[in-house]
Amino acid sequence: MDVETFFEEMPFADLLGIELTEIDDGHAEGRLEMRNELSWHSERVLAHGGVTYTLADTVGGAALVSLVDRPVPTVDMRMDYLEAGTGDLTAEADVLRQGSDVGVVDVDVYADDGEAHLASARGVYKTGTSE
Repeated sequence: MDVETFFEEMPFADLLGIELTEIDDGHAEGRLEMRNELSWHSERVLAHGGVTYTLADTVGGAALVSLVDRPVPTVDMRMDYLEAGTGDLTAEADVLRQGSDVGVVDVDVYADDGEAHLASARGVYKTGTSE
């Protein structure tokens, strides 16, 4: 499976403009260019929580896919929002556990300039098949 192509062709991630910048051996990084349509505020650009969540979920899934070489549906994700994003966002994900049924990934979302830590998440993804 070509991991990069799989995520580049994901319609929702494409709609938001999520770009994976690194995928390798249980680690992934990605970015999202912030724009007015993704803001929750009409007068200021402030990243909607769903945008931050989707970036984390996509990058977290990519980290695990780099190990299991197949799609990994999200089972659960817990996110702590630490600060509102006012510009472009980046995310970094690392696999904590790759089990036969589920995998666990930690994801951190930052302001693109690296100054602010915007959110921390832990995602659980299904790694086993349902056959």
